[in-house]
Amino acid sequence: MSTPTPGAALAALITPAGRRDPYPWYEAIRAHGDLVAVKPGLMVAVGYEACSRALRDPRLRVQDGAAFDAVYPAWRAHSSLRGYTDSMLYRNPPDHGRLRRTVSDAFAPKRVSGLRPAIEMMTDQLLDRLADAGAAGEPVDFIAEFASRLPIAVISALLGVPERDQAWFRAVAADVTVALEGVTNVARLAVADAAMDDLTGYFETLLRHREQHPVDGGPAGGPAGGDVVGALLHAHHDGPGQVSRDELIGNMMLMLTAGFETTSFLLGHALLLALAHPGHAARLRADPGFAVGYVEEVLRFEPPVQATSRWSTTEVPLLDTTVPAGTKVVVVLAAGNRDPGRFPDPASFDPHRPDIQPLSFGGGAHFCLGAPLSRMEAQVALPRLLRRFPRLAVAGTPVRRDTWIGRGLDQFPVTVTGPARPVPVDDPGGAVDRVPAH
Repeated sequence: MSTPTPGAALAALITPAGRRDPYPWYEAIRAHGDLVAVKPGLMVAVGYEACSRALRDPRLRVQDGAAFDAVYPAWRAHSSLRGYTDSMLYRNPPDHGRLRRTVSDAFAPKRVSGLRPAIEMMTDQLLDRLADAGAAGEPVDFIAEFASRLPIAVISALLGVPERDQAWFRAVAADVTVALEGVTNVARLAVADAAMDDLTGYFETLLRHREQHPVDGGPAGGPAGGDVVGALLHAHHDGPGQVSRDELIGNMMLMLTAGFETTSFLLGHALLLALAHPGHAARLRADPGFAVGYVEEVLRFEPPVQATSRWSTTEVPLLDTTVPAGTKVVVVLAAGNRDPGRFPDPASFDPHRPDIQPLSFGGGAHFCLGAPLSRMEAQVALPRLLRRFPRLAVAGTPVRRDTWIGRGLDQFPVTVTGPARPVPVDDPGGAVDRVPAH
């Protein structure tokens, strides 16, 4: 069979089959080069260096309202697209820097490091819950009972969301993050819009409460004990370069949904791969420090965010190619992470790789603010989980989210007691049967 054209391979990625297993289609594109022209106005980067440079070149801008106008003029009819466009995710300079600065202190490495004891405590509490749910040997859903609950608890603590509301967030956030697929899944935007409207109403109520009852006796709209919501409210009311109400809510929406979904996907893949490789699981139990390299390899091998995009407003030289003005560049992070020119034997899962440096959290000015927090959650949780449940085993076929850009498990049935069971090799998406044992 002949190699598909880059356009055919790119189109296949938004089909149900392509969403289940995108990796063969990335290789089909790579057969044409590391940076490939699909048609006038559209290019795709699949090489590690091409992706890295595209992410870091300030002349290539993120998809903002003007970019949406060019590809989907009706986007403003969707509250889900409007909501994310009000966040720093879809803003370019100078707005991006203005919005990012309002919350950057909360995600500074020193602040994140200080959260470790709280994350350890939350992890142990959720492990107790998992033990209770699976005490009789019945299957429990690892995603619902742990992988989504931990990051929701952490980000909720930063945003001041009460514990009683956290369970509700998983379902509504799963719906609203369809909007992060851009216009690759327009048919599902109505569901995302309804979820965005619900979340907007919730955040409006939360903000009004915080304005009327500031934390630690601080002034209304003040820093409020240094938390994220307090910082946003301060910037909205009193800060230089004020943040609008829509921008305030957009950033809260981004931090809640993107902040927990990506970590949930990371935890799901990390456990799936550990159970497929008993030697790695044993090492994680015995040596918690092994989790640092292990998590980096999970991020490389199965990144929670598969792709992003950039737009050229001027002609941009990139590698040995020129990106014409007005061109969209699809930056396939997951393909860059499996570039054989950067990673030997890239389709093998190997936590012992030196100098991994995956592209999974992006790069440049838009590098993910929550990356250190997400990494820490996984590094803390995995060894504790596997030590607590040495007989933890797969109890059914994992179910993947039916999306391309965000790749992760929606359901992962496991047992926490009883005899070990083999990992099924018919995992949709092929994550397991492509992984050679070491």
